[in-house]
Amino acid sequence: MTPGLPDLLSLLPGDPAIVHPLVALALAVAIHLVASAVARFASPRLRHRFRALGEALAGHLRPILRHAIAALVMTLAVAFWPIGDFAHLILSAALALSLSLLAVHILRSLAIARLAVLPIALLLFVMVLSGSSGGFAPVADMLDGVGLDLGRRRVSLLGLVSMAAICVALFALVRLANRIVGRSISRAHGLDATQKLLAQKLAAIVVVVAAFFIGVDLLGIDLTAFTVFSGALGLAVGFGLQKTFGNLIAGIILLMDRSIKPGDVIVVGDSFGWVNKIGVRAVSVITRDGKEHLIPNENLMTQEVENWSYSDRNVRVRIPVGIGYDSDLKLAQELMLRAAQESPRVLRNPKPNVWLTAFGENRVEHDILVWISDPESGVGNVKSDVLGRLWLLFREHGITIPYPQRVIHAARDSAPLFP
Repeated sequence: MTPGLPDLLSLLPGDPAIVHPLVALALAVAIHLVASAVARFASPRLRHRFRALGEALAGHLRPILRHAIAALVMTLAVAFWPIGDFAHLILSAALALSLSLLAVHILRSLAIARLAVLPIALLLFVMVLSGSSGGFAPVADMLDGVGLDLGRRRVSLLGLVSMAAICVALFALVRLANRIVGRSISRAHGLDATQKLLAQKLAAIVVVVAAFFIGVDLLGIDLTAFTVFSGALGLAVGFGLQKTFGNLIAGIILLMDRSIKPGDVIVVGDSFGWVNKIGVRAVSVITRDGKEHLIPNENLMTQEVENWSYSDRNVRVRIPVGIGYDSDLKLAQELMLRAAQESPRVLRNPKPNVWLTAFGENRVEHDILVWISDPESGVGNVKSDVLGRLWLLFREHGITIPYPQRVIHAARDSAPLFP
């Protein structure tokens, strides 16, 4: 007959009350060291193989893997160790610590606030330590005994703690699922940027709805109990969240018809810039001044919007220039073309052009027409670069740029102002 763990422990010399706890402590330390070594070896490979999961956990993959391995092995040690002595309590405490740290790293990697993480970790530590030691029932009874009766229902401390733990767990799972699905969709090769963003938003809605119904089932909420005032509540929520749902639907429509996409250069009212992100409520537009305008999605559906890159990213820029009447007209136009062609952001195809637009009071009006393909980098800097080059060329070849002149004629025989 194969000897069990109690038989092997009985062969150890010395006082069991001292030797067994030391063996249990050494075993717990050894398990954590082995788990740390395995995690150091396996985490880079898992991060490379499951890239979406590694990115979703935001750099916490290695400690999560370390505490998960330690908790798994420690569970086996607690299961096989004889119950009822101090050594078993040491292994139970090590198991509870591993699971608590595992929960802390998972929740912190999902940007859960510390005020929510620490109570959950402490609760998990107490539950695991009590359960593995055979004493969870008294703790549960104590928590359930603290409460009050509301009609036919009883609200206890155990129920509130369980509800808070379920809500935090579901919130963490929703964030983890959104990160994994979002990063998986972002690496899909068959979708463009707009289709990826639309797929991410639809997937996020599906995850939230699924988490809601799972939470209702886990918490044991009877939705039929709300039938009396559900109509009034739904009407109130409908009116209160009308704009929110309107902006949500408008954002989905914008992504579906692809009239506005991330990276487009748009003009909405006084806001000019490139679209940084299409969110659930608003579109983020970054201007050339570095300001970020948040424009509600509904405004882009109902107002007139100029999209400079809707079907073609090429944008024509008009640069007005005037020269003196005594200047060489043909030479000046050649210099205008030369200044435009030498500007680095001006496209060669379509090629720049020069138009004579009018004969002004004291100068000949021209427009330099150039094309650029990166309007998000600004328009004013292109005008500045072309005009700066043209200024040097005009001075080099004697082309004058006139300035307005005013002549005032005064009559000699006019009557004096004062008698």
